[in-house]
Amino acid sequence: MRSTTGRPEVAVITMARDEGDLLSLWVSHYARHVGIDNLVVLDDNSVDGSTEGLGCTVHRVPQLKGGLAFEPVRMRLMNGIASGLLAAYDYVVFVDVDEFLVTDPAVYPTLPDLLEDRGRPEAVGVMGLNVLHIPSVEPEPLDLGRPLLEQRSFAKFTPLMCKPSIKRVNAGWAVSSHGLKAPYAIDPELFMLHLKFADRSRLAEVARLRNEVSKADGRAEEASWGKEADQVLAIFDAVVADVDPAAVPEFDPATADLDDMVIFLNGRHRTPKQGQIAALRNQPLTRIPQRLVGSI
Repeated sequence: MRSTTGRPEVAVITMARDEGDLLSLWVSHYARHVGIDNLVVLDDNSVDGSTEGLGCTVHRVPQLKGGLAFEPVRMRLMNGIASGLLAAYDYVVFVDVDEFLVTDPAVYPTLPDLLEDRGRPEAVGVMGLNVLHIPSVEPEPLDLGRPLLEQRSFAKFTPLMCKPSIKRVNAGWAVSSHGLKAPYAIDPELFMLHLKFADRSRLAEVARLRNEVSKADGRAEEASWGKEADQVLAIFDAVVADVDPAAVPEFDPATADLDDMVIFLNGRHRTPKQGQIAALRNQPLTRIPQRLVGSI
């Protein structure tokens, strides 16, 4: 039931395929924010058992079309589900399994607390930080049973990941959820920690699996899914080589030009496109803000 006072009611949805233990971490993280009954996982034909026994709603979807048709079909599916959920919820959040929305836990214990304090905006963009594993100073593999930000301290601010992940209006997400058919602003105190590059060994395995999928059905072949795992690792290793941790400054949201970052292009509001690999190479290395330690 929609809430008109206090914390808004929020649903969180994702699509998962063979995400291993990361999916369990996703569920526990968002359950702390909105409650486990308000989570929906669409199972894209997983075979690793990761979608079993999660405690939240899991719906297995049929095999989706591959190639260039995959992403439009996925967006239609997610937008349709979101539209239905908005009949009962104040907000719907759409994030991938490796995307964790976090707030300063001392100021906003949960995401709904921030949304209420902001006056319930129609749509909200996030501060996208690609968490980056620096193997020379950080442990491997990442222990998902321990607080993540006790193990990882570095990231790259990535405008592409400043997604409009949260909405209370029935406007469609587009371009892999990087765009929205409604205006939105990026909240400087709502961070998305994207874990794609947070562990070298997991990056290698995920890159291998995604490349296999891309070869099988043409899915996302123009993106990083189309690269061999060895290619992705070579780029990663070059980026993290010779890092001096003492010289890396803490990320300051004030340094991002948020007012001009969201553009209107082809009927969608979004940030300018810069691919994940380009951002990995070109964005400066920063430290994750200390105040976020404990958020995940």
